[in-house]
Amino acid sequence: MRIGLLTEGGYPYVSGDARLWCDRLVRGLEQHEFTIYALSSSERQEDEGWVPLPPQVSRVRTAPLWTAEEDGVGYGRRARRRFAECYGELAAALCEGGVAEASGEPSATEADRFASALYGLAELARDEGGLVGALRSEAAVRALERACRAPGALRTAREARVPDLLTVAAHLERALRPLSLDWYEDDDLGSVDLCHATSGGAAALPGLLARHFCGVPLLVTEYGVRLRTHYLTATESSPPVRALLTAFHGRLAAEAYSRAAIVTSGNAHARRWQERCGADRDKLRTVYPGMDAARFADVGESPECADPHTLVWIGRVEPAKDLVSLLHAFTEIRKEEPKTRLRIVGAPSGSEGTAYLGHCKALAAQLFPDEADGPHAVGDNPVSFEEIGGPELPTLADAYAAGAVTVLSSVVEGFPISLVEAMFCGRATVSTDVGAVVEVIGGTGLVVPPRNPRALAEACVALLRDTERRERLGAAARARALELFTVEQNITAFHGIYLDIVSRTPVRRVLLDATGEPLPFATPAEAHLPGRWTEQGLRVVARGGPGWAAGPPVRATAPAAATEGAS
Repeated sequence: MRIGLLTEGGYPYVSGDARLWCDRLVRGLEQHEFTIYALSSSERQEDEGWVPLPPQVSRVRTAPLWTAEEDGVGYGRRARRRFAECYGELAAALCEGGVAEASGEPSATEADRFASALYGLAELARDEGGLVGALRSEAAVRALERACRAPGALRTAREARVPDLLTVAAHLERALRPLSLDWYEDDDLGSVDLCHATSGGAAALPGLLARHFCGVPLLVTEYGVRLRTHYLTATESSPPVRALLTAFHGRLAAEAYSRAAIVTSGNAHARRWQERCGADRDKLRTVYPGMDAARFADVGESPECADPHTLVWIGRVEPAKDLVSLLHAFTEIRKEEPKTRLRIVGAPSGSEGTAYLGHCKALAAQLFPDEADGPHAVGDNPVSFEEIGGPELPTLADAYAAGAVTVLSSVVEGFPISLVEAMFCGRATVSTDVGAVVEVIGGTGLVVPPRNPRALAEACVALLRDTERRERLGAAARARALELFTVEQNITAFHGIYLDIVSRTPVRRVLLDATGEPLPFATPAEAHLPGRWTEQGLRVVARGGPGWAAGPPVRATAPAAATEGAS
């Protein structure tokens, strides 16, 4: 089958999010043909180029989300009226109740209003050649202002001032740029058998339009729920801006979940978010991320190589990882087990991470003055800060091999990749109960409350003192990881989902006889294969099936013509 893979700031770019996952999926499903539709997130990302693509990728189409040149499209009076009506309805759907201020989900009426406005704008863009100029116009800001001032609008929306309205309008213009793309024709996205959006938000929008215009089924995969990300990151905006943008992202997520044939998440934590945002439970599937277990095989099969007195923390250094609590916990651990060492392995994430790393190093120096055997000897701090690639830790596997227990101290976590890697290495783990941690480790590790240094210390001491328990938990963790979190299980799961969706999708195009009745078996199964039987085949059809049955609906002049086309 032919898959349209929809990405935002990800594959096939070298620095793309979820690049490894998408690349492994495409390479693992070599029996299928992939067309990639990529929305880039920055000019730098485009300049860095693409990763090498396998032969099953037949085409790549890209478009920038970070910029949009003025399209030069001038609307006439009728088109301007259409735009004002559709954009006004979209704005009204954001201002009336729903996820922006209340605790409940948007009503069916609100969802229908948003969807009608969204597809109305898409149809306008298709008819007139683009929306960039219209979305940047004063008319868009005025329509947004009218919606905010209308009776029944959210209280926070009514408080929006001109700077707030300009900010929201600019954000909506960026978010709606996919509506202006020329991807939604029968010989483009309309020709694929299935659209697979690798994230929610902007990546799912082309899939929604392919479904709307061409009847192509949609699969949405979220390993990090975009709406949750928006809630966590949009904290510096003013209340009106945050309310309106949260409503927009919530409506868009609900529409994607509603129209998708299947919605997959990477763990139960993300799945609960999807349900809360309107996803139908019957459509939801959990597909764990696929990770490469081979590079950890040597360490996992040799658990005796670990230093029994060493704790290891591995990850990106940032405040959410709460290394401060880990350092305070380590003071308690040293009181019980004086020989214990702590190796913190990881690079800082951005400027905030760099500042946080400096703070942690200063705290470690204060809590653990350098220890020396005598007054003239050089001391050695029991806490070390290291990065992968040095002489002592050349690879990630070496970092996990360095300690008997792997620790995770986060206060915010999605899918804990470092825990899965530790499990592949056969290491016992101590983790805080955040995100999908409990779901990932099952009963193969110890879990404590976040921001509780004493509980973290007690769990670490319990494992440091019990070698047999460490080995037992490590072996169970490795077996669980190999069963649930490998690349192979991920590829197998998506292959089955692809077949399931296509098998339940009605044929989009059918051959009709002279009386207007469909002709069964007019398009044989082999019609999509090159050969003499396709050279004179009829191009036929209706919406909702595989891409090889492409072309406009036609009427057969006689049954004999159908037989000739199928021969």
